[in-house]
Amino acid sequence: MSLAKPSFKKVILPHPAKETLPTMYDLPSEDPEEPGLPDEFHIWQPQLCSETFRPPNYQSERVFVASDLNLYYDPNHTAWYKRPDWFAVVGISRLYQGRELRMSYVIWQEEVRPIVAIELLSASTRDQDLGYSERTGKPPTKWEVYEQILAIPYYVTFDRVSNELRIFKLDGRSYQLQTIDNAQFWIPELQLGIGLWLGQYRGLNRLWLRWYDQDGNWIPTEAERTELQRQRAELERQRAEHERQQKELAQQRAEQLAERLRQMGINPDEI
Repeated sequence: MSLAKPSFKKVILPHPAKETLPTMYDLPSEDPEEPGLPDEFHIWQPQLCSETFRPPNYQSERVFVASDLNLYYDPNHTAWYKRPDWFAVVGISRLYQGRELRMSYVIWQEEVRPIVAIELLSASTRDQDLGYSERTGKPPTKWEVYEQILAIPYYVTFDRVSNELRIFKLDGRSYQLQTIDNAQFWIPELQLGIGLWLGQYRGLNRLWLRWYDQDGNWIPTEAERTELQRQRAELERQRAEHERQQKELAQQRAEQLAERLRQMGINPDEI
């Protein structure tokens, strides 16, 4: 799959942008005006998305996912950024330049846009996340960045209070709200679907956003994979134990038959 580069106003520089504009080291993720961590749902839900995001058409080393990481999008305003609750980029090294963990995602350095972004709606961010807020003279909203500047193909919003899932797909230059069938939506470019799963994650039973495969199976989390491996190992142990017992029983029956033949004056070794 060929991913289009993000659309931003071209900047004429005497040297390549990678050499002259700020890098990941100059534009880190931390913001002194935003101390502390998000609430637990804003931590757990992105973790579940990351654990279950396994597109089969990309090697794991060519997939980068992040949550609450600064996404710098405008080379004309290098301090402007958005912080998606979760986003994924495919066809790029999982590590920065193939060797380091990222401190931020700088679009003019990476040159590959995210394929999907997820926002977990809250009362304070809803208008901006859904493009209802006008910010004349100020940095654009997340909606404007995702739709008009980065042209992210898929934008997902989830309201954990109302459990409303909305998925927008880029059609030309604008997002179009998609029809969702049974709270699930298939993304062919990823050979994955995303939907609402009712189940227990980290001890909390509720509706969660989660990825599923082409057969409609929810992709297992790390803990579920570990449990599946334990169950398979236990089944294999039980199977081996059953075979051992069967062999032992067959041996006992053979010995009993041989003893009866001897009592009848027949040498079982000569049969």
